[in-house]
Amino acid sequence: MSVSNNTTKGPRGGQRFLSSLLVLIAFHLFTLEASAQNQPSGSSFTARLVNIEAPVNETFRYQATLRNDADAPQLYELGSEIPEGWRLAFKAMGSQLTSIKLEPGKTESINIELRPAYGAKPSKYNIPIYAVSEKDSLELHLEAVVEGAYELELTTPSGRLSDEIIEGEKREIHLKVKNTGSLPLTELSLSSNTPPKWDVTFSPAEIKQLDPGKSTDVVATLNVPDKTLAGDYVSKFTAKNAASTSTVTYRMTVKTSLLSGGIGVLVILVSIGFVFYLIRKFGRR
Repeated sequence: MSVSNNTTKGPRGGQRFLSSLLVLIAFHLFTLEASAQNQPSGSSFTARLVNIEAPVNETFRYQATLRNDADAPQLYELGSEIPEGWRLAFKAMGSQLTSIKLEPGKTESINIELRPAYGAKPSKYNIPIYAVSEKDSLELHLEAVVEGAYELELTTPSGRLSDEIIEGEKREIHLKVKNTGSLPLTELSLSSNTPPKWDVTFSPAEIKQLDPGKSTDVVATLNVPDKTLAGDYVSKFTAKNAASTSTVTYRMTVKTSLLSGGIGVLVILVSIGFVFYLIRKFGRR
């Protein structure tokens, strides 16, 4: 009886084993197929420089490279997570864009321009950049190190930007140079743009360093030549260094001196008297 039972169960056990083996093979093939579908395509999103330092009033510019190594064309949507008030732009082939299509095996250079918010505090900011398609989800991590701002203001202590002067005289114009930024300003120089033959000297003519929030006084001595016609004249004074520039326009009203006016009146009277003399002398004939 025991022999008979073993022979009847043998074929059924083999069938069950074969069925289990087939199910296992099918499950393994399904797992391999799903794994192949979810496997990364090998596409990449990289940048030559990922860390850039610059003042807050400048644009951070990164050069990135996007490559499609998938076996089909991919439409990549470009995006980012930036701090509030910041601005970001993607540019390629001379145009601004928000998405780009790449053929299999193709590479495209993408310029990323990042503009910090006005008044952003000096710090290091992490900026994630995304390129997402149906098959790829690529991420690039950039760093923007905000150093602060170079800002310069040239004005007068009273805010007045006009005056009067007699031709042939000199006038001292008091100016104030202010560092309104968050970074020190070094090697500042003063210059002028005046009407022809006018002359300006500055004291001091150079400022070695001006710390944030500080100001210094400068005296501009303006020399107006003799015989300058009466009227309004404009001069421009400039303070600058390699990082910042500020220009102020100053209007000067030139008046004729009393001596010059007296001489002019005397010449007119003499001319009238001479004409009257000629009329009396030659008029009798």
